[in-house]
Amino acid sequence: MKYVVVTGGVMSGLGKGITTASIGRILKNRGYSVTAVKIDPYLNIDAGTMNPAQHGEVFVLKDGGEVDLDLGNYERFLDINLTSDHNITTGKVYQTVIEKERRGDYLGATVQIIPHITDQIKEFIRKAAENSNGNGTAEICLVEVGGTVGDIESMPFLEAVRQMAGELNKKDIVLVHVTLVPEDNMGDHKTKPTQHSVKVLRELGLHPDIIVGRSETVMNSSTKRKISDFCDVSQKAVISAATAKDIYEVPMEMEKEGLADVIRDFLGLEERPVKNDWYRIVSREYTKRASVAIVTKYGVEDVYISIKEALKHAGRSLSTEVDIYWVDAESYEESELRDVDGILIPGGFGPRGIEGKIRAIKYARENNIPFLGLCLGFQLAVVEFCRSVLGWENAISEEMGEGKHVIAILPEQEDVTDLGGTMRLGNCTVDLKDNTMIKKLYGSDTVVERHRHRYEVNPEYIGDIEKSGLVFSGSSGPRMESCEIPEKDFFLATQFHPEFKSTPTHPSPPYIGFVEACANRRKGE
Repeated sequence: MKYVVVTGGVMSGLGKGITTASIGRILKNRGYSVTAVKIDPYLNIDAGTMNPAQHGEVFVLKDGGEVDLDLGNYERFLDINLTSDHNITTGKVYQTVIEKERRGDYLGATVQIIPHITDQIKEFIRKAAENSNGNGTAEICLVEVGGTVGDIESMPFLEAVRQMAGELNKKDIVLVHVTLVPEDNMGDHKTKPTQHSVKVLRELGLHPDIIVGRSETVMNSSTKRKISDFCDVSQKAVISAATAKDIYEVPMEMEKEGLADVIRDFLGLEERPVKNDWYRIVSREYTKRASVAIVTKYGVEDVYISIKEALKHAGRSLSTEVDIYWVDAESYEESELRDVDGILIPGGFGPRGIEGKIRAIKYARENNIPFLGLCLGFQLAVVEFCRSVLGWENAISEEMGEGKHVIAILPEQEDVTDLGGTMRLGNCTVDLKDNTMIKKLYGSDTVVERHRHRYEVNPEYIGDIEKSGLVFSGSSGPRMESCEIPEKDFFLATQFHPEFKSTPTHPSPPYIGFVEACANRRKGE
């Protein structure tokens, strides 16, 4: 096993996750099997109970793990399916060590950060490296250390990395440091933040092998030489990472910088033929356009990264550029929906903005505008249909308050109080009904998709709803998984989250159908 460890300095939000994913893509394009680990230094066990407006999207893995959004980027860039083992948090580490201490595993020793916490971190990293996509051990494991160098929360993880570097052969680990290279008013790149960041890293006993300088424009050779001289890194190992128009362009830009050859030399990897199929897919030119309104209450785009990327994947496959308009569920005017080609209602929790989303669904249904509902969007599509078509004016989800609960709590969750474990999470097999839109899109009788929800369509009302024209086209046992209205050009909603499995090479079928319908609507105007 060889390791590529990625750290960050100066400030958060520089793009360590995209850098890590891009390195993985570069290596995968050369025929190496790659897996990835994300280390998050927060005390939470996982990302499941975090406020999405503060932390961003909670990405769901196949085993139900609720993790940081960077793992979504890993899966999209690398075409792999990760597990909960691939996300390590401070909370998870300390919980495991304390459980071991309570069992007496340490034989009465005083439990300390070193060696017990650092040993557990190394154990987690090795376990994740060996658990590669269900297909045996990968050749290379990417390890992204969250936070920035110098943060107190990151100290135990960086110490564990330092120990690993000493325990492994020199050719088995390479340290990549991502740092900020700002520009002054004259357009000159400033290297001082990078110098200070590397100094802090060295004080922790770590020496970067490669420096990735994040800047708005490409660094010139004199800037690279200055970083090389002050940070004791080979000039060819100073990589310029200028802001790209699209995240999928980053691996191509790093290819131009020669990063693949630098990593191969450090790790002693054999040279293999380069496959460019992935690059051709993500750089496909657009010939059509479509606009989509996403009706949201969070107002933070990072909450919906997987949705944005799934729309992009579908658009690429159809040569259709998708313009996204963010619509505030609590304050929008109907005129904001009038000129869009499609309306999308995403998932979410809580009653805020619900009535606005229901109004948007009604507008889409009554005006035959292509509609895609996801999770909560699926539930609200059922609520809106019950109110408007069946005349059940007090139809509502049990989550939102009193009324006719056409959406109800999962029976097995009624007595559960631990918010970290009350949801239906991860992969589930969905049976698709014959002669439906969703079956045509998937081209299969069954599909496996991912869930993240607590409430379901109330079985008591399914018969009445279907008699009135809303077809439940997908199911998992007694649970309804998708609904559609056959006479509409495109009206589809899913209880599952198809965006979580969408990648550039395998776009999500519901998104392909939705984007195609949006493009056709614009073409027909």
